[in-house]
Amino acid sequence: MSRIGKLPITVPAGVDVKVDADGTLTIKGPKGTLVRRLHPDMKVEREDSVLRVVRPTDDDRHRALHGLSRTLVNNMVIGVSTGYRKVLEIEGVGYRSAKDGDKLVLNLGFSHQVIVEPLPGIDFEAGIDPAIRKPFIAVNGIDKEVVGQQAAVIRKLRPPEPYKGKGVRYRGEVVRRKAGKTGKAGGKGGAKK
Repeated sequence: MSRIGKLPITVPAGVDVKVDADGTLTIKGPKGTLVRRLHPDMKVEREDSVLRVVRPTDDDRHRALHGLSRTLVNNMVIGVSTGYRKVLEIEGVGYRSAKDGDKLVLNLGFSHQVIVEPLPGIDFEAGIDPAIRKPFIAVNGIDKEVVGQQAAVIRKLRPPEPYKGKGVRYRGEVVRRKAGKTGKAGGKGGAKK
């Protein structure tokens, strides 16, 4: 069996799970509602407060779908109960982030401000992190895929460069640094022959 697929999914209190006959899964919780249609071969069974994803055969395709389906259902349960959050840090002189309504306004060293519209179901936080005294952006939502996509779109606006490390990075991301150019001895023209 799939080691991930056979794991049970515990449904926390306050989360309602509904499975339709066509494989559509609707999960409601305190944070919101998520709907996803699973592959028709995968079945979701509920026993009290535990969900299990069951596959019909040990065929390679079904084994691959088993772990995937279980992970997708688990992400939905976590999303509607606690939600997801990705934090990005901004490194660079004059680089800032701020909120304007539900939009995000970024100063990233360009000649203009960058305005980011949130994807559906996304909420931004922006400001200065008091612990490290650097600007940060937090992307919050209930759908793990959408939160990750929105964070990737923001990071792509100004990825961290390897010489000074300026740019937008995920919290905890390690940026490999390169050594800069070394000056030549002897002034402008270098060493004479």
